[in-house]
Amino acid sequence: MPDVHLRVFRGGPDEEGRFDEFDVPVEEGMVVLDALHWIQGHAAPDLAVRWNCKAAKCGSCSAEVDGRPRLTCKTRLSDFDLEQPITVEPMRAFPLVRDLVTDVSWNYEVNKTIEPFTPPADVPQEDWRWQQQDIERVQEYRKCIECFLCQDVCHVLRNHETERPFMGPRYLVRTAGLEMHPIDEADRRGYLKESGGIGFCNITKCCTEVCPENIRITDNAIIPLKERVADRYYDPVQWFWRKLRGSGPGTAPPVELPVLQGMPPPPDDPPRSDRAPD
Repeated sequence: MPDVHLRVFRGGPDEEGRFDEFDVPVEEGMVVLDALHWIQGHAAPDLAVRWNCKAAKCGSCSAEVDGRPRLTCKTRLSDFDLEQPITVEPMRAFPLVRDLVTDVSWNYEVNKTIEPFTPPADVPQEDWRWQQQDIERVQEYRKCIECFLCQDVCHVLRNHETERPFMGPRYLVRTAGLEMHPIDEADRRGYLKESGGIGFCNITKCCTEVCPENIRITDNAIIPLKERVADRYYDPVQWFWRKLRGSGPGTAPPVELPVLQGMPPPPDDPPRSDRAPD
């Protein structure tokens, strides 16, 4: 097989970034992460790359390959036209640490603001019962490996189009898993509307397209949550009923999410391969 020409982003937050170029020998079955490891071992030992399992289950090796958020351990070189250069750069939505490594700690701060699983207080755990058909709906959400590719591709987070916080698709998925659990009793609709910023999502489905676990993020998580929020706050029948009873829709808990600060744009926009896999 021919060598592959990689253009790899190098730099840190306090220096001007650049793209270094490497010719990497290709063997059958190699993935982008293999090529990055070859570069570390033979050309640039100081190249910063985050990875762990190399089995597409830990979510650590997320990066952008030819402009598309991907797991580098799951992206095969054979799926590209090796006559064309392949560009590898860090996720643009998050602050840069070094080279291909970004600071994703913002995600964990958002996670802390979500009200946890809240079962009935008067039912002991050994008495919890539900049918398999009830739990199948939320099992899909548990497949998430927290690679944060969906957060990276989300245009609200990626382009930082608002100064207000937005929890992003990953945590809309987690909230859906809690809200739709058959014995959870918490009401997170106010949090979703006021704190989580669910209204910023315009369901372009870009998050679903990049999910390595094939979670139908938009259809099965975000849209049902939007419907619940709309029913609670904007349904005219419910509004009339609340007026009749003299009760309001309730207020969201005073939770303040951190605002994501992203990395600066790359030094130049490298050419994107139109032969990259979907």
